[in-house]
Amino acid sequence: MTGEWHHLANVDECGSGTARELVVAGRVVALYCIDGQYHAMDGICPHQGGPLGKGQLDGCIVTCPWHGWQYDVTNGQHETTPLRHTTFDIRVEGNDILVCFSHD
Repeated sequence: MTGEWHHLANVDECGSGTARELVVAGRVVALYCIDGQYHAMDGICPHQGGPLGKGQLDGCIVTCPWHGWQYDVTNGQHETTPLRHTTFDIRVEGNDILVCFSHD
């Protein structure tokens, strides 16, 4: 797997328990911080395009604000179906949170 790393946000902009919607490299990305660990998913809910980065985060579960679909932000797993939403690798370098859009 290879991919390019892109600056997504700064650490000081993303406190624990937060969800954010960001656009980087033409993609909508949902960024979550849980106990100092960062997770990123495709920010568009596959149900009807809701903004997952604007959803309510409860522990590691985000609820889409449009229709209530829920996903585990650590792995993209939908809570009641076999659907697994796209997640992205994250790394932190200093104050920078970087995201990688991997491809084969």
